[in-house]
Amino acid sequence: MKYHSINDPETKTGFSQALLSSLAPDGGLYMPDSLPRFGDDELARLGVMPFHACAAHLSRFFVDSHFSDNDLRDLCADAYNFPLPLRTLDGQILDPAVPEPGDAYIMEMWHGPTLAFKDFAARFMGRTVSHLLAKSGETRTILVATSGDTGGAIGHAFLNLPGVRVFILYPEGGVSSVQEHQLTSMGKKYNVKAIAIEGTFDDCQALVKHAFADKDMCAKHQLMSANSINIGRVIPQSFYYFWTSLQIKAAFPGRPIVYGIPSGNLGNLTGGLIARKMGAPIDKFVVGNNANHPFVDYLDTGVYTPRNSVPTLSNAMDIGRPNNFPRILDLFGGDHDQIKNICTGFHYTDEQTERHLRKVYSRSGYLMCPHTAVAHLAMEDFASTTDKAYTKITVSTAHPAKFKHEVEQIIRDSVPLPASLARSVKAKSHKHLMAPSLTDLDAYIAENI
Repeated sequence: MKYHSINDPETKTGFSQALLSSLAPDGGLYMPDSLPRFGDDELARLGVMPFHACAAHLSRFFVDSHFSDNDLRDLCADAYNFPLPLRTLDGQILDPAVPEPGDAYIMEMWHGPTLAFKDFAARFMGRTVSHLLAKSGETRTILVATSGDTGGAIGHAFLNLPGVRVFILYPEGGVSSVQEHQLTSMGKKYNVKAIAIEGTFDDCQALVKHAFADKDMCAKHQLMSANSINIGRVIPQSFYYFWTSLQIKAAFPGRPIVYGIPSGNLGNLTGGLIARKMGAPIDKFVVGNNANHPFVDYLDTGVYTPRNSVPTLSNAMDIGRPNNFPRILDLFGGDHDQIKNICTGFHYTDEQTERHLRKVYSRSGYLMCPHTAVAHLAMEDFASTTDKAYTKITVSTAHPAKFKHEVEQIIRDSVPLPASLARSVKAKSHKHLMAPSLTDLDAYIAENI
C-alpha cells in the first residue's frame, strides 16, 4: 500500500514513513492510493472472526513489509483486549447467532483503558510506532492537541514507551474536570507532559500545525503527530465499523444499516467511510454536530466554511476547522452529491442535548455522555424523515462519567466513577500553562526531552 499527499497525488510513501512523519513534505495529509474491496465470501469469513483478528487481517492491506502477519496478530490482540458491545437501551447485547428483535443499538466504544473511543486508534498507533522504533533505534517527540479524549488515550497508549516523548496540548478550561485529571495525572517523572493552552482547541490545533510547518523545529525534536492528521490514527477507525457492520448484517440480513456519529474533527466519520468503500454493508451515516457545524452546513449547502469554534457541553466536538474534511473530499473526488447521498447531518444546541440526554435516562435508565446524546438525537431525527426500515447504530464515544459534573447536573442524579477514573481524579495533577506561542512551545519541548 502506498500513500499519497492530498496536495499532490504524485508525492507518495509507504505506511511506516507516513506514520512516523505524520504529514507529507508538502504539508498535505496522507491518504491511501487505493482501498481493498472485499466480496461476499471474504466478508462472511471476516464476520465470524473476533474483532482483534478481523482488525489484524484488515491492517495487512494498509501496512508495509516492516510488519509480518504474526506481528499484526500480536499487535491487534494486545491493542484490542476489551469488548465492543452493541447494546439496546434496555440492556440487551447483540448476539448475531441469536439476535433479539430490535432495530436500534448503541455501539459502546468506551470499554478500553481510558473509557473513550480514542483507545481504538491510539492503542493501534502506539503499538505500530513502538514496533518501528524498536527496529530502527530512532526516537520521536509526539505532539498532540486534544479537545477531550484524544490526549488521555494517546498518553496512555505511549506511556513509558522507550524512545518516545509525548506533549499533550489542551485548552485551559475547555475539557471536563475528569478529562483534565486523566490528562494531567500520568506523573511528573514520566514521558507524557500536559500543556494547558490559554485559548480554544482550534488554538491548540493551529499550534500543532505551525510546529509541523516549521522544518527546523521538526528536525530538532523529531516531531510526530498523534492527532488525526496522522493516517495512523484514521486507518484503525475503519476497523470497528467494518467488523460491527458484519455482526449487524448477520443478525438482520434484510435491513440496511445506518450509523449515527457525534462528529468534530471528522476522523471517526472518515474511518466509517473508508470501511464502506472496502465493502462493509453500511448504507448511510448520520452526522451529529453541536453549535460547531461546518460539516453539516457543507452537506446542506455544498459550501464549506470553517470558522472559530465556540465552547459547548459536548466539548470534544468543539471544532470549527475539522482536520479530516479534506480526506473526505479525497475519498469522493470532491463530489458533494456523492457525499450527501451517503451522509446526512443535524446540529443541536446544548439545551437540546441536555433535554435529550435527560429524556433517554428518565425513560430507559440508559445514561449517555453529551456527545452520544447528540448522535442519538440526530439518529432519531433522521428516522423521522424516512419510511425505510433501518438497523440504527448510535456510536457512543465516551463513558458518561468522563463528564460527571455536567451529566449529574442534567439528570439530577449521581454518576459513579469507574475505578480507573477515580484513581485519576485522586492522583496529583501536573500541567504547564502556556500562551499559544510556537516559541514558548519549542522552548518547553527542548527543556523536557
